[in-house]
Amino acid sequence: MSDPMEPSTSKSDPNPIIGPITLLHPRREPFEHGLLPIQKLIFTDPLQALIPLKQKLASSSSSSSTHRVNSDALADALQISSEHARLILDTLASVLHSEPDPLVNAHPDDVGSVGSDLRDLILFLYIQSYKRLLPRSHKDSAAVADVWPSTSAFDGYLSALSPLQLVRSNTRRFMPSQADEEAHQLSYLQKHLANIISLLSEPVEGEGEESLVLTMEGFEHLGFLIQFGDKGSEGIPLSQAAPFFANSDPDMPAVPVPASQVLDWLLENIASSLEHITDKISAKENGPQGGSDQDVAMADASSSSVRASPSARNCCFIEGVSKSSYVKQASDLKHSSVKVINCHDSVIYILAPLRYATIYGCSDATIVLGAVGKAVRVEHCERVHVIIAAKRVCIANCRECLFFLGVNQRPLVVGDNHKLQVAPYNTFYSQLEEHMTEVGIQATMNRWDEPLALGAVDPHDSLSHPAGVSDAQAESAAQLDPDQFTNFLIPNWFEGESAGSTKDNPFPLPDAYLKSQLRNQKNLSEIKQILREAPLEENRKRELSCALHVYFKDWLYASGNIRQLYCLQGD
Repeated sequence: MSDPMEPSTSKSDPNPIIGPITLLHPRREPFEHGLLPIQKLIFTDPLQALIPLKQKLASSSSSSSTHRVNSDALADALQISSEHARLILDTLASVLHSEPDPLVNAHPDDVGSVGSDLRDLILFLYIQSYKRLLPRSHKDSAAVADVWPSTSAFDGYLSALSPLQLVRSNTRRFMPSQADEEAHQLSYLQKHLANIISLLSEPVEGEGEESLVLTMEGFEHLGFLIQFGDKGSEGIPLSQAAPFFANSDPDMPAVPVPASQVLDWLLENIASSLEHITDKISAKENGPQGGSDQDVAMADASSSSVRASPSARNCCFIEGVSKSSYVKQASDLKHSSVKVINCHDSVIYILAPLRYATIYGCSDATIVLGAVGKAVRVEHCERVHVIIAAKRVCIANCRECLFFLGVNQRPLVVGDNHKLQVAPYNTFYSQLEEHMTEVGIQATMNRWDEPLALGAVDPHDSLSHPAGVSDAQAESAAQLDPDQFTNFLIPNWFEGESAGSTKDNPFPLPDAYLKSQLRNQKNLSEIKQILREAPLEENRKRELSCALHVYFKDWLYASGNIRQLYCLQGD
């Protein structure tokens, strides 16, 4: 649902809108999943850097009529490796606003040759200068300082960023809410909008650079960064919300509009939206504790309370689950994105097709994501097992985590990570292949074992970093020893309600892991046979049974698999 606001009209406006329009929002996806810590993409003055780059790319684009830029042209223009050029196109494809774009629908092997629309690429490169909103300072940092005394990039700037510290504090009091982040993104757009529009505009013939106009097609590319309404790409087409393009004849090219007029109109809308969000934040902060906020995940959830909160912006939040299990199926989720925040000592199953997923600040948990068609980001987690079927995954600032991956693109590892491990995908549920097909994940292509490590310091965080470490490479992830590889069993709680065709892991296992799996199955069968045939007296059988239970319990705790037994508990 969207909030009405007064339309932007003036006497000079040739096509004033009659009646209220919906609020303008930033598109969160580019800011949450589209930033890459590659130093050559971080421009001190984006406008001055991108004007000549745009001209160079336009002259070298694969087609002068469509202005698409392939990976070779991009690598040459930015003086970066072909690997990084391909990464830029893969990342851009995952956050594009236009689903019909050829880059979005390209086969993974063809992304480099299909390339990107030049205007989308320029916007993508421009926002690499964006700095994320810092969490608020914790009021009682001394109370949590005893957990992680070091001040690394992982936990230094909060004095409480480690999951162990997060769980000891009222995290919502200092973590920025979704409304805070949206206001921060809108403020960034407000500051840079004049530059962004000038990069999308064209000079009027005969009048030079002093007089710029924006075509309706160029205006639509702003949909990469902004939207009207709350349903993302399914919301109002950008041109239909604008007074200067709304009533254009679909059979006739719309007349270009002065760039200054577009800028003034958008700045008015951004100012109105910022005012609305500021009022909303102020009302929440000044209102009673625990008040409802449709755009913020619920605060301080306990194992006995409701744990999921739908957002007004098409995202489901699962927050504060502790020492329990939590299950979401496709029939439960009406949102295209999920955020799992500050969950501890738990097992969380999200068995649904999704566009985006974020896992943030979790510890000692197992999290299963069904099928994510765009991007997954796992950040500031500790001792978490994550099982993911996804197009792409980014791992940032994590410690001692294990990732069982079915991914079509190379896993991206950024920031300050320690003791990460990756392994092939290791589970299934009955509708998995159906969900993978729905979001476009290919089981025949799994690049779990090709992690790509980028910078150890994230230039998009507004932090002061030690000198000399900006170009340091992040610690990559090691491959799990095949002897330690085990299948993960997802209970079938809803048999009959959600029958599907998947009977086994759809991602083929590498030989070493398959052999280990078969060997374990054979050993188990042999042990069962020996126990069945053992000529033991009844009291000896009881002693053996007790000993096995003790060893099994020790193994459950040592391996972290004890958390799976939460599935058997009643909530």
